[in-house]
Amino acid sequence: MRKLIAEFIGTAVLVTMGCGTAMLVGCNSAMGGGYILTALAFGLVIVGMAYCIGNISGCHINPAVSLGVLMNGGMKVKEFAGYVVAQCLGALAGAGLLAVIFKTGNVLDLTGGFGSNGLGSVNDSIVAGLLVEIVLTFIFVMTILGVTSKKAGHGSFGGLIIGLTLTLVHILGIGLTGTSVNPARSLGPAIVAAFTGNTDPISCVWVFIVGPFVGAALAAVVYKFLENGKEE
Repeated sequence: MRKLIAEFIGTAVLVTMGCGTAMLVGCNSAMGGGYILTALAFGLVIVGMAYCIGNISGCHINPAVSLGVLMNGGMKVKEFAGYVVAQCLGALAGAGLLAVIFKTGNVLDLTGGFGSNGLGSVNDSIVAGLLVEIVLTFIFVMTILGVTSKKAGHGSFGGLIIGLTLTLVHILGIGLTGTSVNPARSLGPAIVAAFTGNTDPISCVWVFIVGPFVGAALAAVVYKFLENGKEE
């Protein structure tokens, strides 16, 4: 239960700080300052949460990461299911908190959908959106599996490396899909946006669920192959 509570809190913080920053400063690639701030916000949350709840739950705060860990033998199916539920509820809570803050404070949401992901920047191409999310999640989860491997020896620098990698994939992905690489992070804001009248994010949210899961699964398979090959 403590692990699930930690995952709930971590995911809520990720959505609140990451999506909240995007809402406040904008993440249009033409506005470099807001773009970089949003990428840094997501990356820095991972750094902070890794050192906060990493020793409790592993700080997945992402169903795709949990899938990669599951396929790599790091957790059981029942535990994986619990993590996913906790993460999705945390994302929903984070997005709900943003709705309360921005609505009651009458603050303009520059993303138009509580930091939701979308396909507008890739001309509504489902194929392009899926490809972007698969590739970026593959890179992110591969890094996590490598850094957290018992053979890696990165010690206390693991959280920093993972956070910087998330920042990196956001720098490319924000201008294409808004960067999900995290089904919970996409689902929470999309649901809250739908409840407030904007149904566009929820109509394509499946892309940001399927893409990250596929990317994570590929990362787990490739990493296990490479690691086993190293043993030989």
